[in-house]
Amino acid sequence: MMADVTLAQVGRNLSEAMRILGDGQGELEAGTERLRFSRTSIPGPLQGDGQDVATVLHLVHTLIHEEEEEEKDKPSQHRMQNVGEQGHMALLGHSLAAYISVLDRERLRKLTTRILSDTTLWLCKLFRYETGSACFHEDDRDGLVKVCRLVINARYEEYSTEGYAAFSGKQPVIYQSASCRPGLGQHLCSQLGLPLSSLCTVPCNTVFGSQHQMDVALLDKLIKEDEEAGKLPLLLVANAGTPAAGHTDKLGRLKELCDQHSLWLHVEGVNLATLALGDVTSAIMAATRSDSMTLTPGQWLGLPAVTAVTLYRHEDPALSLAAGLTSSQPLEKLKALPLWLSLQNLGHNGIVQKIRHATALSQQLLQKLKPLASIRTSVEDEQNSPVVLFKFSQETSAGSSGGSVDGFSAVEKEVLDTFNRWLGEQLAQLVPSSGVDVVELEDEGTCVRFSPLLTAAVLGTQQEDVEEMVEKLVELVPMMTATLSLRQDFREEVRRRSPLLRYVEEPGWPGLGVVRYELQAEASEERKQELRKINNELLKRLHELDTDIVFSTGPEFVTEESCIFVGMVTDDVDVSELVETMAAMGRDIEESGRLLENMTEVVRKGILEAELQLQRATEEKLLEEGMLRQLPLVGSVLNWFAPVQSNIRGRTFNLAAGSLDSTETTYSTKAQAGIPSPQDAPPSPSKRPPGQRLFRRPGARSDSASESSSVGRGEDASGIRPPTPEAEQHSASDVGAENNQEQAEQVEAEDRQPEGQEAAPSDR
Repeated sequence: MMADVTLAQVGRNLSEAMRILGDGQGELEAGTERLRFSRTSIPGPLQGDGQDVATVLHLVHTLIHEEEEEEKDKPSQHRMQNVGEQGHMALLGHSLAAYISVLDRERLRKLTTRILSDTTLWLCKLFRYETGSACFHEDDRDGLVKVCRLVINARYEEYSTEGYAAFSGKQPVIYQSASCRPGLGQHLCSQLGLPLSSLCTVPCNTVFGSQHQMDVALLDKLIKEDEEAGKLPLLLVANAGTPAAGHTDKLGRLKELCDQHSLWLHVEGVNLATLALGDVTSAIMAATRSDSMTLTPGQWLGLPAVTAVTLYRHEDPALSLAAGLTSSQPLEKLKALPLWLSLQNLGHNGIVQKIRHATALSQQLLQKLKPLASIRTSVEDEQNSPVVLFKFSQETSAGSSGGSVDGFSAVEKEVLDTFNRWLGEQLAQLVPSSGVDVVELEDEGTCVRFSPLLTAAVLGTQQEDVEEMVEKLVELVPMMTATLSLRQDFREEVRRRSPLLRYVEEPGWPGLGVVRYELQAEASEERKQELRKINNELLKRLHELDTDIVFSTGPEFVTEESCIFVGMVTDDVDVSELVETMAAMGRDIEESGRLLENMTEVVRKGILEAELQLQRATEEKLLEEGMLRQLPLVGSVLNWFAPVQSNIRGRTFNLAAGSLDSTETTYSTKAQAGIPSPQDAPPSPSKRPPGQRLFRRPGARSDSASESSSVGRGEDASGIRPPTPEAEQHSASDVGAENNQEQAEQVEAEDRQPEGQEAAPSDR
């Protein structure tokens, strides 16, 4: 009864912990001050009196979500696993394993033996691997490492006593496909203590068959050459679903070849999950004849922290124990407990349903992609493949599949890879639950991969997510097509306006192109800084325009500096107007910068000139009026009886020209100099149709015309509302009022001049 109470308490503690560690609990909001204290005290001293469970769990929650709280405004790229009821059962298994480990040795031995035997039996039945044994391991590569040790012990009888000296007579050779996951062969050699010369990579078919299947004829030739060279062919690693493309090797022929040369055949891959279904293809069914295979049920079924499993067939338990495939320690057998609990919770029908749901998602996406133009699909078996590869290719007609991109040049291939990389990233961001990612293939380039067997159970992918992904794809493809077709026009337009603008070749940029405003001067450190300032200001002004085009400084890996990266565009964009606007803006910024640079020198010279002219005017006044008129009292009396007609004129300082001008024109016309009359005002900019944004061709199809535009009716493309007649009349009256006020101030200034002296204009 005590054990039952303890087990129940373990389950309650786990449920409470999951509730607290989950996202968005009310307890988290209530404990804000406690969380702040915990965050500021990390790292800190260990509390003397200790803390309760709730406080510690809140601290763990803070550490998990601290980065998300600091970046609330940024879109999260982290994919959280969908932990359902089965996931809780797997997590409970880890807690129970810790509890079971404290039982007495005999009871622990019986319980772990039952758990191990049940799990092995269920897995062998599920995946059609009869009379097999199972090894449970955390790293999905460890099972293959232990299988290699088993084969070494079996083929080298003296290995147990002589160790690596047993290899002196015949060097072991391990064969793997060129499509195996990267680093697998190096990991095997490192763990087994073998040189890299013991690893032989078999190329895939290049003329006939799949581009991702192992070349069986070439493998046969390599094995015979190694045997003639005195080496010992040891083991072959084959794929039932390559990591990148999901293709399956010719497992039937490979098994026959391995039997002929006494090789051990090991199979791994995501397609092994389909062995649990009722209808299995013959290519996958051949995997059941292999000597060993590695399964990852945690990924396929969405079970967190569940070990991988390697099923194998071998009759000598002593060699299995020596290789580490089995263990005499009861605690090692407890690794199967989370999977043991989860399999019982799901049941046979639940397991098959999850795998069938994932394969159905792949078929759904494949059928949706076939009618799409400019989308090419690449799958091994259209009827049963659980992995779908697709890519954007403008030259490809709708419904085509297969083939490579050999018809493109190296630059065109790189541009297509860049666009497909952008497409995969956009789909992953717009539909996170789809689980799509980007893969790089040697022959086909960059592709977008949809492998729901690896992601659907974890992310909870449903048919609605596939539909949404196709909808987003339909929206993105026309934009990519238009951008790719306009890249050449953009390049030519930029080069036509050289040397003001310079086109920068960046095949790795997914957009219209890269441009930089250039200075017409020799390169120097000062010029580089000025160039950087001009392009930064140009980018700032482009951001302020009312347009759908995205301008940016580009990704971090670019080598060119001070560049403006133009993003994706639609087919109605006027490239000529876009480039002309960028050139005009850059030229205006450069001229404004030069004016500011010269302003200090201009003002300084103007002030010196004004001082000289004022000094000459004072000397002329002294010579003309005489010394007596300069005395305060005597001068006033003389000016009263004999007023002097002064010829001294006023001066005004023009900051733009840096010169002193006469004010005679100002007083003769009774108007301020430099203010244009209404008839001299510059013409207003050309108006655009309502709702049409900048850089759109008139009459062209525009998706934004049907949407609510930020520019209302009566506003032009620059966001400036044209004045109404009442506003124009009001503006004219305001100008007239300002002129009258200025004239009144001038007359008042003349009245304040000393008696007997004509009012002279003030220096400006």
